[in-house]
Amino acid sequence: MYNCPDSITDSQGRVGSVSLFKLAAAFVVLFLLTSGIVNATDRTGYYGLGTPASPEEIRGWDIDIRPDGKGLPEGQGSVEDGEFLYEQQCAECHGSFGEGVGRFPVLAGGEGTLTDSRPSKTIGSYWAHTSTLWDYIRRTMPFTAPESLTSDEVYAVTAYVLYLNDLIEDDFVLSRDNFTSIELPNNLNFIPDQRPDVANGRCMQDCKDPASIRIVSSVMPVVRAVATPVIDNRAAQAAGEKIYGQYCSLCHKSGMGGAPIVGEVSDWQDREAGGMVALKKRAIDGYTGQYGFMPPKGGFTHLTDQEIEEVVEYMVDSSQ
Repeated sequence: MYNCPDSITDSQGRVGSVSLFKLAAAFVVLFLLTSGIVNATDRTGYYGLGTPASPEEIRGWDIDIRPDGKGLPEGQGSVEDGEFLYEQQCAECHGSFGEGVGRFPVLAGGEGTLTDSRPSKTIGSYWAHTSTLWDYIRRTMPFTAPESLTSDEVYAVTAYVLYLNDLIEDDFVLSRDNFTSIELPNNLNFIPDQRPDVANGRCMQDCKDPASIRIVSSVMPVVRAVATPVIDNRAAQAAGEKIYGQYCSLCHKSGMGGAPIVGEVSDWQDREAGGMVALKKRAIDGYTGQYGFMPPKGGFTHLTDQEIEEVVEYMVDSSQ
């Protein structure tokens, strides 16, 4: 068995005490220096952590696609193949025609709405570049398994979404060769940022000595009594009534699809019994009951949660 000494003799015969820990540390540093992992003379601030990225590792991260098509991989996909993949992987969230399900984004339509108070920003109405669509699908879709699609499948799904927006024909086959031939309608309304790139150096001149900094005064906080706010529901009631007239009266005025009729007390008693919180949640998230089906937000998914809550309060108050 090898016993490590706890003392060492120098060339002149002098003996000094050396701890086992210091000896072990010295051996580790010597090994790192001689193996090339640590080389303090390489550059300032280098601590010997990590290794330079290899070309293969860089390629694994460098997957962005430029508007001019640079970065696109080989491959192709047809609208027909994309329809099959879309129904299988995408329709559950985005709807069979890109109309969106629940709170998931709408992909198609919205032409001419960008000047409206509630524009519908879809690929066909708002987006600037097809490359954004291709890149987004590859990186993040499908929602439950991002980056699981092959390049051919990404081309196919991209083609089908473009078809849903009436940007290509149903027999189109999308590939790297014809990718840049597709221009999105709103492209010219995006203005490139003309500001120059700047890189300011850190200012390390005329710095104040931290030891010379002193707190010369302090301000005691002023505690003020908080007034109890006066709740005025008139604005919310007016907003709820307006939304009801625009969107909800179609079903809740006639009882279509089993919807409770506004003004009919008996229609709302059981629903109110569960509490307003539960009633509002059903209106926002959708609900299937014994006599009918309530889609999320009545199908008008562009309405905010607050607007839905306001219209529920209006309908309940009007049915007392």
